[in-house]
Amino acid sequence: MKTKASGAIGADVTQELISAGRRLSGRMSGWRRDFHMHPECGMEEHRTAGVVAEHLRSLGFAVREGVGGTGVTGLLASGRPGPIVALRADMDALPIQDAKDVPYASRIPGKMHACGHDGHTAILMGAASLLAGWRDRLPGGGVKLLFQPAEEGPGGAAPMIAHGALDDPVVEACFALHLWADLPVGTAAIRSGPHMAAADTVHMTITGVGGHGAYPTAGVDAIAVTGQVICALQNVVSRETDPLQSAVLTLGTINGGFRTNVIASEVKMSGTVRTLDRHVREGMEGKIRRIFEGACRMLRAEPMLEYQYGYPVTVNDAAMAGLLGGSAAAVLGSDNLDTNPLPAMGAEDFAYLAERVPSAYLRLGSMNAAKGLTAQAHNQLYDLDEDALPLGAAILTHAALRYLHGDRG
Repeated sequence: MKTKASGAIGADVTQELISAGRRLSGRMSGWRRDFHMHPECGMEEHRTAGVVAEHLRSLGFAVREGVGGTGVTGLLASGRPGPIVALRADMDALPIQDAKDVPYASRIPGKMHACGHDGHTAILMGAASLLAGWRDRLPGGGVKLLFQPAEEGPGGAAPMIAHGALDDPVVEACFALHLWADLPVGTAAIRSGPHMAAADTVHMTITGVGGHGAYPTAGVDAIAVTGQVICALQNVVSRETDPLQSAVLTLGTINGGFRTNVIASEVKMSGTVRTLDRHVREGMEGKIRRIFEGACRMLRAEPMLEYQYGYPVTVNDAAMAGLLGGSAAAVLGSDNLDTNPLPAMGAEDFAYLAERVPSAYLRLGSMNAAKGLTAQAHNQLYDLDEDALPLGAAILTHAALRYLHGDRG
């Protein structure tokens, strides 16, 4: 993948954006910490959305609230003909107890921002401030900001699209980023093609015949069958998927049984299926169903399987990945950009936006070992280096301006 560090945007503009981002760093940290103290899970982001909408209106954006649930859009139009480019951030938190000992720790029991979405929201609010400074010299038609709910579930991108987030005016391209706990602050990574995995869910029920634990032949032990099923399902990836392709099958829950001396009559399991290729994804349900049902019936148990298709593969358009990567190289320095990272097996509903318009998604480093900021996402101790916030705002703004200037990567 080729990246160009400036395109139609010169070094003077790049430095202007970097300097303006630094001047906003205090405000951005303040927004991020406020969101961190007041986390809201999917489709509950009323307070967060209100803060976002108020900020956008103060800058002169045309604002829509309640888009696809609790989403917010903000349009900064030039008043001239030309393309519209979108920038997206997710706003939701996770149902995790915050275990950090910091002044801005979550004040809501059982909820915390453990995946950086508070930082994403602050970054896009910062980008809004930077873009507002370009109002009178904005090239193209303008920029639309998408503040999305429920990325962690049940999914907010698709409802926002259905509610017209990409219409009136029509969006022609979209960019986003994710603060990445594996990358040091001041670095970034991007690739064209499959960038993050599809995520599907499988629910399985094994029904046997209960009985006294002392007389196992009188029943059909659902727990014993479950053990065989788990072993058999390992063949889905190890022996039934091309070794040059990627797939993950993880069983995350197992529930069954009553007490020590009772043969379990039922076991329920659930798991996640991750793939990076459409054809591999399409074949997973049939393989899992065949092996699961065969193993159960071989041991006289009755199987029931429900397969739910979730977020598709997040695919970066090659030209847009080149453009966004070039903006990251301009802001961070080309030596700090990895243009060929491995795909990630995590999933993102940004995929729905990328299916509609040419799009790109960047990983922005937020780890800092010297500050003790090394906890992974979805961890009770997760935190991020706020030095990444002004960098993210400058990168997204830079990419939007390049696109509007006619640079297509």
